[in-house]
Amino acid sequence: MKNRISFYVVSGLIILAILGLGVKLVNNPTGLFQSIAVIAIVVAVIYFIVQRVNRANPGKREHRAFAQAAKKSKKRFKNKEQGSAIQRKAKTGTLTSIKKSKRKSSTTHLTVIEGKKGKKKNRASL
Repeated sequence: MKNRISFYVVSGLIILAILGLGVKLVNNPTGLFQSIAVIAIVVAVIYFIVQRVNRANPGKREHRAFAQAAKKSKKRFKNKEQGSAIQRKAKTGTLTSIKKSKRKSSTTHLTVIEGKKGKKKNRASL
């Protein structure tokens, strides 16, 4: 019910505005064009002021960069999930072959540090 009332109100205002513009165009066309020009200039000045204030806020730029990085991360994660699902469907084998393939995958963020792993330290002697 509220939507109907607001629709009628907005429609009535638009019709009255068009009617007013038509009457003003017939009676005083130069005054109409001057009014339109003044309104356009005021809107442009307000727009440029708002843009200047928004650009000066560094927190907004950081938030925008964070949102863009999060979107890229989600996209990359989604691609990995889709790829692994396709691989799972394509591979059909025994349980042991599936276990071996899981063990073969390694994490890329871990590295092996070469060194003497077999030799134990003698902690008793100082």
